[in-house]
Amino acid sequence: MILKEKDFRDFIKTHDWSQYKDKLVAITCTADAVIPTWAYMLLTISLQPFAAKIFFGSLGEMESHLFHEALAVINWEQYRDAKVVIKGCSKVEVPVSAYVEVTGYLRPLVASMMFGEPCSTVPLYKRSKA
Repeated sequence: MILKEKDFRDFIKTHDWSQYKDKLVAITCTADAVIPTWAYMLLTISLQPFAAKIFFGSLGEMESHLFHEALAVINWEQYRDAKVVIKGCSKVEVPVSAYVEVTGYLRPLVASMMFGEPCSTVPLYKRSKA
């Protein structure tokens, strides 16, 4: 499959972009098709006045990126020398990439780190007393 510029531009003109108002939008193509770069750029131009944020990639990649942004603004120093339990269960599915990033931020700071629930934790790290 190949994207035809005229048909795509007609779609851009007639599509109701307001339905994306204040939404997070991930742009991706899952079909086996040749999509030129300019098509993604035209989508972004059309979405930008409406969407809260636009990402290129899958929904999973977008979620990972959002977690990364949220983790980047945390003051990790507040956990210096603390005993930390990283919660394992949540109503929101947390990508593994977020757990890896949290571990990277915390390991140099904390006295100990565990994963799971307070009643059932898996020890991950304990600073040596040397």
